[in-house]
Amino acid sequence: MSTKPIGIFDSGAGGLSVWKEIKAQLPEESTIYISDSKYAPYGTKGKDAILKRSIINTETLLNKGAKIVVVACNTATTNAISILRENYDVPFIGIEPAIKPAALNTKTNCIGILATRGTLSSALFHETSQRYTKNLNVIEQEGNGIVELIEDGALFSTEMEKLLENYLSPMLDANMDCLVLGCTHYHFLTPILKKILPKNVTIIESGPAVARQTKAVLHEQNLLNKSGFRSQHSFYTNGSKEIISSLINCDKSAINKLK
Repeated sequence: MSTKPIGIFDSGAGGLSVWKEIKAQLPEESTIYISDSKYAPYGTKGKDAILKRSIINTETLLNKGAKIVVVACNTATTNAISILRENYDVPFIGIEPAIKPAALNTKTNCIGILATRGTLSSALFHETSQRYTKNLNVIEQEGNGIVELIEDGALFSTEMEKLLENYLSPMLDANMDCLVLGCTHYHFLTPILKKILPKNVTIIESGPAVARQTKAVLHEQNLLNKSGFRSQHSFYTNGSKEIISSLINCDKSAINKLK
C-alpha cells in the first residue's frame, strides 16, 4: 500500500494549490489529481449534487489505486466528507477555511472570509466560525464568478481585478487585517490580491496545513512511501487541459482526459 499514490480531487483546477503543497512536503509520494471542471463550481450546487460528484471522484481515485484521498475542495469537504469517511475504507483529508489562524492573528479584530456559497452556508463552516470568532468583526463574501473566470483562463484579467476590488472594498473599509481564502481556487489570486491589499493585510489559506495533515496521517497509518522509487504524478480533467498546464507549468500532453 505504501507505494500507491495519494489521490486528490477538486471541482476544478483550484486544488492544484493543495497538490503543490503536498508535492513540496512529500516529494517521495506519487499523486493522482482529478479536476472535475465540467461540474465547477461546486459552491453553487446543492448538497446532493456535491455528494454525487464527490462519490464519483472518490471511486475513480480508488479504482486508480489511491491509498488516501485528499478532498481539495472546501465545498466538497463541508458537504460530503463525513459521508465519504463512513462509506470508504481509506483515510480522507479535508479542507476548510483557515478561520482559527486568522482569529488568532488579527490585530484589528476584523477578518474577511472570501468563499463560495456552498462553504459559507454549510454547518461545518458555521460551527468553526462560531468557535473562533467571538467578539470579532467577521465579513463574509461570496466569491461569485471567481472560479468561473479561473476555469475559463481569465485569471489575470481586468474583469477579475475589478471583481476582487468590489468584494474586498467593504472588508478594507472595516479595517480587516486578515483575509481567509475559503476556496482552493483562490490561492491563484494571490498575486492580484497583493496588488489590491495594503501590506498590513495577511492572506491566509489552508494548503500548507492540509499537506502537513496528509503527511501526519500517512505516518500514523504506516503508509509513507519509503521505497526509494521516483514519484510519479498523474492529472485527469473533464475540462480544459490548457488551464491545468498553465497553472502547474507542464505540457498539456501529460494531462489525461477524464471520461
